[in-house]
Amino acid sequence: MSSRPTVLFLSHLLPYPPHAGAASRTYNVLRQLSLEFDVAVVMFSRLSHQRDAAAREHSRAALEQPSIKAWPAAPIPSEHSRARRVWDHLRSVVTSRSYLHFQYHSGDFRARLRDALSRAQPALIHIDSIDLHGWMNELPDRPTTCTHHDIESHALQRRAERSSAPVRWYIRHQASLVERVERTLCPSFAANLVMSPLDAERLVAIAPGSRTVVVPNGVDVQYFQPDPDLALDPERVVFIGSTFSHANSDAVEFLLADIWPHVRRRRPSATLMLVGGTSADERRRFEAIPGVRCVGRVDDIRPYVGAAACSVAPIRVGGGTRIKILDSWALGRAVVSTTVGCEGLQHQDRHNLLVRDDPPAFADAIVEVLRDERLRTCLGVRGRRTVDQHYSWDGVGRHLRHTYRSLIAS
Repeated sequence: MSSRPTVLFLSHLLPYPPHAGAASRTYNVLRQLSLEFDVAVVMFSRLSHQRDAAAREHSRAALEQPSIKAWPAAPIPSEHSRARRVWDHLRSVVTSRSYLHFQYHSGDFRARLRDALSRAQPALIHIDSIDLHGWMNELPDRPTTCTHHDIESHALQRRAERSSAPVRWYIRHQASLVERVERTLCPSFAANLVMSPLDAERLVAIAPGSRTVVVPNGVDVQYFQPDPDLALDPERVVFIGSTFSHANSDAVEFLLADIWPHVRRRRPSATLMLVGGTSADERRRFEAIPGVRCVGRVDDIRPYVGAAACSVAPIRVGGGTRIKILDSWALGRAVVSTTVGCEGLQHQDRHNLLVRDDPPAFADAIVEVLRDERLRTCLGVRGRRTVDQHYSWDGVGRHLRHTYRSLIAS
């Protein structure tokens, strides 16, 4: 590593390949920071991203660059042991500490963090999720930032609202514990990196005195370009996202149970393509529904989204901003979304997407896009313009690097 300032980067996932929303953001933030800083990455890995040690090492090696040093990723212990998962939940209940505090407790991670600190003196520490708050005591006294992919306690409250009674109580309990962490720690960070002004408002309401900096999700606008040579299927609808994420799983269930039947009654030739990781059981169940096909995880979503007439984001839970919408906009596709799905983004109904929350109305919007070539073209062109103006990773990265230069200088 060079003599440039070093950023110690703690990540709750190994962000390669950058296919899922959080992984895509983390990967691009790393890439942007490495243009000006040396970055030492200490990270966990997730089973839904890397299935075994060989996959973890392959992804770690792919992540490294001359200015990025990546330590071997530590598996999340509870993903590999049911007993550990139960024990972590029990400890959370008994101690009234967030489950996340115990979930990310790992001897492997501690060893790699201490090794990284012995080899590099960071000028700044970047914590890529409040999930890693349990490691604060291991860190030196340096300007420290925390990324909020969403406002975690708020996202948990939303999830609780759509859960059954016994589970609802526990998720609300966890939301209160995470909110206490946010209220305690966030005012102490040099900066809280949030996805949108809306998330900034939510965080400050929970943790008054917190310094927020909006660093939105972005798009590689050179990589994601509309392809005029790609044949568009005017009957195809696409959903992007792995169902290993609760927000995506809820969205797919909502789409298939409450929205898709209305679409098929009005448009029997319509097809729905689900692009992203699913379990074998889910795939069998989903593909039993007329017109539905599961593609699974793919290395490149562009051919699938680019060939679709309509991209959908029927999100009801979670927070932050949706990279699936940004990617669809960048590819010039018309988007239909719920209010939750597009919150925090620069959007206007019937300008750069259609916003509907009622299932029949959502279905009507999909059918309108399939039928009306002029409408879907206008939505796609304006969506691309929105990305170019507000969500290019190059522009987002310049803002982030300026923020970090200022924090280090001060």
